[in-house]
Amino acid sequence: MRIKHYLPIFSLLFGAFVWGIIWYPYRLMAQAGVSGIYSSLYVFILTLAIALPYFFITKKKIPIWSKDFWFLSVVAGYTNISYVLAVIDGEVIRVMLLFYLSPVWTIFLSHFMLNEDTQKRHYIAAFISLLGALVMFWQPNHFIYLDLKSDWLALSSGIGFAMTNVMTRKHQHMTISQKALAIWIGVIIIAIICILFDKDTMPSLHFFRPVDAFIAIAIALCLFFSTLLVQFGVTQIKAVEASSFFLFEIVVAAISSYLLVGESIEIKEWFGGIMIIAGVILAAKN
Repeated sequence: MRIKHYLPIFSLLFGAFVWGIIWYPYRLMAQAGVSGIYSSLYVFILTLAIALPYFFITKKKIPIWSKDFWFLSVVAGYTNISYVLAVIDGEVIRVMLLFYLSPVWTIFLSHFMLNEDTQKRHYIAAFISLLGALVMFWQPNHFIYLDLKSDWLALSSGIGFAMTNVMTRKHQHMTISQKALAIWIGVIIIAIICILFDKDTMPSLHFFRPVDAFIAIAIALCLFFSTLLVQFGVTQIKAVEASSFFLFEIVVAAISSYLLVGESIEIKEWFGGIMIIAGVILAAKN
């Protein structure tokens, strides 16, 4: 096959790799005293600072005065903030697997928002994935045990991720750069809103050690490239099918969380996770 055919796939896999490993530098910043909300604000301001010269050099004019731009911005902003908070405070694999119920929501959203064909196997896949989630979070004295804040953040982030991908594919009138800018601005806006209700003191830039500044710049560069590439990939591939490539994120997260912090998961979480992954693969199958 031609290289052009593989570009959207590579774009999605690169984005999955970045988001599968990015929890660690965010966690390092949290350990240094910078919470997920503040680190997201600083990082995405840096990302925007990197993007502006790129837009200037490439002479890209990016209109932002449309409801589609701002709706995508708010949804994507919440998705990013909630994801970061979830992986900082929760068990990485548990968060990832709950986040990756997103293809279930994508099935329904793509049917109603994109008019994509929904077949019987899609609903079977959704049932398998949801059943897998029930297996993961079942406790002897509870029908479903989902009381950790990180669990709820991961779940809501997955819903936001599904909606972001569906809107990215739906808004074909928006350029890839326009969609990426909406995401970056959205994170900054949601972070500022969260800060208004946050009792913690905002850390000044003097708080950062050189290594913290390096981490923030590295994250910003990764997010700059991954956002543009993922927007390109999702624009080219059907929303439900794209979900299968994002599963690479779970593999990266599983390996990195084990090697970097020694995390492991229980047997029932393995079974539940396998069911969620099987559901995603079934949904994405041609």
